[in-house]
Amino acid sequence: MESVVDVEGNVNQIVKKQRVYFHAGSTKSREFRISQLKKLYNSIVKNEEKIKNALHLDLNKSEFEAYSTEIGFTLKEISEAIKNLENWMKPIRVKTPITHVGTKGRIYREPYGVTLIISPWNYPFQLTMTPLVGAIIGGNTAIIKPSELTPNTSNIIDQMIRELFNEEYVAVVQGGVETSTELLKQKFDFIFFTGSVQVGKIVMEAASKHLTPLVLELGGKSPTIVHHDANLSVTAKRIIWGKFTNAGQTCIAPDYIYVHEKVKNQLIQAMKQEIVQFYGNQPLENEEYTKIVSERHFNRLVNFLKDGKVEHGGQSDSTSHKIEPTILSDISWEASIMDEEIFGPILPILTYHNLDDVITEINQHPKPLALYVFTENKSISNQIIERVPFGGGCVNDTLYHMATPYLPFGGVGESGSGSYHGEYSFKAFTHEKSVLVQTTKIDLKIRYHTTKNALRFIRKLLK
Repeated sequence: MESVVDVEGNVNQIVKKQRVYFHAGSTKSREFRISQLKKLYNSIVKNEEKIKNALHLDLNKSEFEAYSTEIGFTLKEISEAIKNLENWMKPIRVKTPITHVGTKGRIYREPYGVTLIISPWNYPFQLTMTPLVGAIIGGNTAIIKPSELTPNTSNIIDQMIRELFNEEYVAVVQGGVETSTELLKQKFDFIFFTGSVQVGKIVMEAASKHLTPLVLELGGKSPTIVHHDANLSVTAKRIIWGKFTNAGQTCIAPDYIYVHEKVKNQLIQAMKQEIVQFYGNQPLENEEYTKIVSERHFNRLVNFLKDGKVEHGGQSDSTSHKIEPTILSDISWEASIMDEEIFGPILPILTYHNLDDVITEINQHPKPLALYVFTENKSISNQIIERVPFGGGCVNDTLYHMATPYLPFGGVGESGSGSYHGEYSFKAFTHEKSVLVQTTKIDLKIRYHTTKNALRFIRKLLK
């Protein structure tokens, strides 16, 4: 294990190397960016089996989940960037006001420089590589700090990056809290962090010391509202899929349900059927069911099983770190499970009679990263969308908004700041630089105070 001094010295040297490399201009051409994306794409394809194996060892992810939520997701992000980067990089021409006759306005997307990417453990490959795609298409260098809780995936990422890129361009720095602490002492040009609200506050505080711009992808308690007119069979399937994918260890998983009292029992019954359909009667014995990442997280989740009434599931295995997909009823906001983001396979259910009461209650808590509403009434969904602030979400679905490269993904308030995916990743990792080009063929005299009646003309123009 490296000492703190070794970590500090190593990190400092990498940052210096990358700053020199960036200022040499090597990362900025479109051709260079595209070539690096293609190298990364080909490496992922080449190492697919190793990546899937690492994800299985770390989280017991099935081949289906590993490919659809990690590998395939990342490949699609890269292919979209390759296809659209030339257009994204073009300077944007803006209108010219009458006060600026003779000028041309352009907006250029300028790379930040040396960037830091700190990634989490729940989707350890995708949530490392997707921000890296943003750094590359933005024309930056990058230092990656993957999670120590998923060591097998972190190691394959490290191996791939070392084979693909020079350390002065992209580097991986592994380690625990002490490594993150040393990294955050450095002066970066941009920081991209995905993780918990608590750690996000630490990252933001560290960034503020250098006034470093950053994106924070955090979490929170994402509500699901099921109105009495919802298509319950489809609703149940999509909620169960969204909640228990990755054993609920998803930042935008439905954290709790508010269901109209008229359809509570029908919804619970439909969800129980879907759990059996997805995971069988003995989920703990299902070899493709994801485990909880660590003993600490497992124990935290098991304590939540004491809340409310178990409608389905409720069993756990401390040896395999698995917890059955569980539905809890008779839950109130005073229950411990409602104090924090669950981040596990436990789904509490609350009921409502009046939609206004639900909206009021949700708005009394921190703004969620995601919100889902199930209804066949457009005015109901519009009312919720307009009255409840949240990062992003779906009507009649869960999670799917994250999977399109044409929608920005990010939080608001305590659930995060900034967004990415597709073109939004390019925007996240670049600065919007404004440039005005002025002509010398004409010179508006009224801009100068020495011109007679200049103020009279300016008063007319600036209205």
